[in-house]
Order: sequence, then C-alpha cells, then structure tokens
Amino acid sequence: MGKGMRAGKKPKNRQPKMGGGGDMQKQLRQLQAMQAEMEQVQAELAEKEITTTSGGGAVEVTVNGNKEITNLTIDKAVVDPDDVEMLQDLVTAAVNEAIRQMEELSEAEMNKVTGGLGDIGGGFGIPGL
Repeated sequence: MGKGMRAGKKPKNRQPKMGGGGDMQKQLRQLQAMQAEMEQVQAELAEKEITTTSGGGAVEVTVNGNKEITNLTIDKAVVDPDDVEMLQDLVTAAVNEAIRQMEELSEAEMNKVTGGLGDIGGGFGIPGL
C-alpha cells in the first residue's frame, strides 16, 4: 500500500476540478447568438446587388448576394461576329469584378459580426464562409 493509505480506504481523486460550467454555457449562448446574427447578415446580403461594367460600359453585369447573375446587358456595338473573343473577355471581366466586389462586401459584413475572428463560419455549418 502507498504512503498514507489504509486497508479499505480508496485513494483520493487527484484530477483537477472542471469548473466553469457556467462560462461554457455563456460561451455557447454567445456563439448561438453570433450564428443567428450571421444568418441574418447572409439573408440581408442575398438581397443586395452589385453592378459592374467592362469595356467602358459596353458590358454591364449585376450580381446578387448569392453570387448569381441577375442581369447582363451587352451593347450592340461590341457584338462583332468576327471578334467573339473580345466579347467573351468583356463579359468575363465584368462578371469576375462583380463577384469579387460581392465577396468583398460579404466579408466586410461578416467581419462586423465575428469581429474579424477569421473563417469560423465553416465550423458552424454556415455556407459561403
């Protein structure tokens, strides 16, 4: 038997106490509130639109918060059957810029909620983060 032990006596449990249960509950409530706020911001972002142009306004693209094209306008002056590649480049440039600006807006809005905690959204099952 070890020092200080008597027959029939169980050794004391020397594991540290896991206090702070209230803190864990508080943190969980805060995370749930943050998740709800993030979902609200995502819903608001889905309603927003960004419009960009390329070719001096020859191609105009509007993208919503879900990064879906909601409008595409092409000036007839840039529709040249002998130069389809130029039109493709103009459309690509306008779409990419609209998506880039929407992502920038989304990130800025989410950072307001998360306080710049980084990409925590993936851990909470929130798509698009």
